[in-house]
Amino acid sequence: MISDWNPTQYLAFSNQRQRPALDLLTRIPIETPGIIYDLGCGPGTTTVLIKKRWPDAQLTGVDSSREMLDTARTVDKEITWQVGDLNEWQPSEPCDLLFSNAALHWLDDHEVLFPRLLKGLRPGGVLAVQMPRNFSAPTHTAISDTVRSGHWRPRLEPYLREKPVYDPSVYYDILKNHTASVDMWETTYFHLLEGEDPIVEWTKGSILRPLLSLLDKADIEAFLEDYRGRVSEAYPRGQDGKTVMPFKRLFFVAVT
Repeated sequence: MISDWNPTQYLAFSNQRQRPALDLLTRIPIETPGIIYDLGCGPGTTTVLIKKRWPDAQLTGVDSSREMLDTARTVDKEITWQVGDLNEWQPSEPCDLLFSNAALHWLDDHEVLFPRLLKGLRPGGVLAVQMPRNFSAPTHTAISDTVRSGHWRPRLEPYLREKPVYDPSVYYDILKNHTASVDMWETTYFHLLEGEDPIVEWTKGSILRPLLSLLDKADIEAFLEDYRGRVSEAYPRGQDGKTVMPFKRLFFVAVT
């Protein structure tokens, strides 16, 4: 499913979205990589963090969204920004680091995807990945419930991604025969979000975006109203005006 992405909506929670990227960066066991790609770089905020750690590396941000890359180019003109479909993308030459924060869960066939990406690394190269694994939480199950509760069901249900990320053990089985070592962990972040409908605003910048792009304006409002009612029960707003949103993420660092 093709959908334009809204960098402004995505960046509404930029600090919270960057936290996992920072945590992933600290676990990468490589000192002086020569060639780095940030896969699914979005608006470039994480790519800039990579540049700060390895300022002398040849760094390229890759994304399928031209809207995101237009924003990225305003963030840093020295980084190379490349339009690319990660379903097919391969580096032009063997590289030292493939980094991806919250992008590869949008792709299917991980049994094929990750071995293919590993082939693009030099010996001793690193594939560092973070993907959300919050799909059994109300943030995401309420989306499925909303899709199935309305007249939009026939149009939206085929595009639901209810469990696009496997259990960690599955990824170990995928990676182990192609790598020298695998470091894998999960973290649940407890984001303190502000505003009247922060869960809705959060998901509008990510998992809801492709679904909403299939609806007209009236149906978007009706869909969001239904979804808002479901998540407001699951994530009540505190007396201080903040909403606590637990969010689980899976990480792995694979070394060839």
